[in-house]
Amino acid sequence: MIILNDEVDEAQGNPRIHNFATFVASGAGSGLSPYAPGTAGSVLGAVCLWPMGYLSLETLWLVWVIACWFAVWSADRAGADWQVVDHPAIVIDEVVGLWLAYLIPATLLTFEVDALTLIVGALVLFRVYDIAKPWPVNWAERRLPGGVGVVADDLVAGALAGFCLVIVLIAQITL
Repeated sequence: MIILNDEVDEAQGNPRIHNFATFVASGAGSGLSPYAPGTAGSVLGAVCLWPMGYLSLETLWLVWVIACWFAVWSADRAGADWQVVDHPAIVIDEVVGLWLAYLIPATLLTFEVDALTLIVGALVLFRVYDIAKPWPVNWAERRLPGGVGVVADDLVAGALAGFCLVIVLIAQITL
């Protein structure tokens, strides 16, 4: 039986990494944090972005697409293994959502912004959208099934954060 997030009981509240899918879905274990696992997964995403700064945007987008495929696959498998569709320990969706929040301004801005500013700005805005879950983030979370739904809401949050970061950075240089 698969249950929804708000129905998690104490017996299912302690997931274990027991295969490659649960390792990936839990963000190499960062999602097992007893406090703010989504933030832990987002920080993992930021830490992983930092050394990839030397890659071209085309390569970063390709890595992101591949990571999204792994995110959907692993979230679906981990949700089935842990018997909770979007278990709090599944944080690979935060990783790819944060990466999208970074990639949008990195791609669209026509002026130089240092990578650390983009990563921190993406992290802060992504967490705001991911936690608040405004429309259309909440729509994606409720309407799409399995691993696709688990990942989709974070991609929507990442897109909103990314476009918001573009607006903030453009406004900053024009003021």
